[in-house]
This record gives sequence, structure tokens and C-alpha cells, in this order.
Amino acid sequence: MEFLGLILSVVIAIYLALDSPKYGKNPWLWGVLGFIFSLLTLGIYLIQTNRKVAGWILLVIAILYWLFIIFVVIGIVAFYSLYS
Repeated sequence: MEFLGLILSVVIAIYLALDSPKYGKNPWLWGVLGFIFSLLTLGIYLIQTNRKVAGWILLVIAILYWLFIIFVVIGIVAFYSLYS
């Protein structure tokens, strides 16, 4: 599963690095940000390059994903603190 996330991050970083010069943006910046933050960066990039619908959809999905992860971690910590 972690390998799939790494592959997704690399693919997004390569796409952003290759596509960003077409819009006058720094390919190194967008490539590195795409590798680190993946879908969040891709959503912001699409919004900035006038592909707003796809960008907002990806941004909302990425935010919901991270909120879900945060709530799961908080739930696990709360569960173990109550029952230990």
C-alpha cells in the first residue's frame, strides 16, 4: 500500500514538473511540492491553471482524506488512553 502511494506521488511530481512550464510556473517547485503533498498540490495547481472543476474536486477529496486520517488517529489515541 505504501508503494502505491509512493508511485502516485512520483507520477504527480513528474506531471507537475512537465506541465508547469506551459503556464509559466517553476517546474522544480511544483515537482517537489507534488511529491511531498501529491493530491493537495495537484488540486491547487489545477485551480491556478484554470482547470477549476477538476482542481476543486481533487482538493476536496484530499482535504477529506486528511481529515479522515486525523480523526482515525485521534480515535485510536482516545481509545487506548481510555482502556489502558
